Amino acid sequence: MLTATTVRTKTIDVVYIKAGGGHRAAAVALDVAIREQGRPWRVRLVDLVDILDPQDVVRRITTKRPEEYYNLRLERGWTLGLIRERHVLQAALRMGHRAVVKRMQAHWDASRPDLVVSVAPHFNRQMFDSLQRSRPDTPYVTVLTDFADLPPRYWIEPRQPQHWICGTPRAALQARAAGCDPARVHRTSGMVIHPDFYLDHQVDRAAAMAELGLDPDRPTGMVMFGGHGSKQMRVIAKRLADTQLIFVCGHNSGLADDIRAMDSSAPRVVLGFTSEMRRYMRLCDYFIGKPGPGSISEAISQGLPAIVVRNAWTMHQERYNTEWVQENNVGVVLESYRDIREGVAEVVDNMDAYRVAVGRISNRAVFEIPDLLQSIMGVPQAWPNLTAAV
Repeated sequence: MLTATTVRTKTIDVVYIKAGGGHRAAAVALDVAIREQGRPWRVRLVDLVDILDPQDVVRRITTKRPEEYYNLRLERGWTLGLIRERHVLQAALRMGHRAVVKRMQAHWDASRPDLVVSVAPHFNRQMFDSLQRSRPDTPYVTVLTDFADLPPRYWIEPRQPQHWICGTPRAALQARAAGCDPARVHRTSGMVIHPDFYLDHQVDRAAAMAELGLDPDRPTGMVMFGGHGSKQMRVIAKRLADTQLIFVCGHNSGLADDIRAMDSSAPRVVLGFTSEMRRYMRLCDYFIGKPGPGSISEAISQGLPAIVVRNAWTMHQERYNTEWVQENNVGVVLESYRDIREGVAEVVDNMDAYRVAVGRISNRAVFEIPDLLQSIMGVPQAWPNLTAAV
């Protein structure tokens, strides 16, 4: 009888890019889920920029790594219009398509993975082509970490004979419409978020809020715009001075200091970077932030309806996320954070209905994907199905 111990250890390279933080978070979440399920695989997390710029030339010339320009854009609210971040990154690295393929091929020649999983957009054509040249029998999988693709060639390369793992019906439809083999288009129940968000820790909410100086009887919102914050958080803090809020400013200490110094007639907590997002979300009633797929999915997993904005400044790849919020009635989409008071009032006044809608969303993607990867590698199932494990 085949057992887990008789299956040769497979090596999986999970390739991410640090832009925005969500791609690396998805890579880490998959790694944790695979290890917690006891799969006989060795997972290596691979930073794409480390491969393309191993000497850190861009940082030495410009003082910033390429993905830091993306993070600065988020923090300051810049928009690049129709210019894709891929073009910015390749321009910074001074690398064309062939150069990227050559550099990636050298990496695969040395690392010799049994499976490559990409959670990075923009470069899936180059990574696939380079893997075909180096290890043509090694499967290549792209896990979309957005609710939908942004054609052309943000995530999905038309007719490319690889595997696509899609968290929404829209993304799967886009892959098939792009000429991808339907047998290689796989569905999950949502976006990848960290397994910790599924742990059933019992929390004395009233005691925890009192410890933070918050009133447990007042509706409480969480305000978060990724790991580097956003200037929009100052606007929100000013317009919601009478609303109980928890601000998570990430690595932006200057932003945190500014919000702490602002007048407020309601209790508020201002945090920097924290690894306890789930704990703080469990204390809140709703979420305010940019319409990132990870942020929305984490909030929904903790029962929080989302308040987001869609306007000319919204990043193109995140526009469908706001449509998804509306389609599923799991939050409010505003035209501007100047309207944030009306958005909060809408959610608070109809909280029961929003909680019912949020409760209908059951996202188990991080536990579903290991089974899909096992099937793609052609590895026999040597243990009970662990999709439902937490």
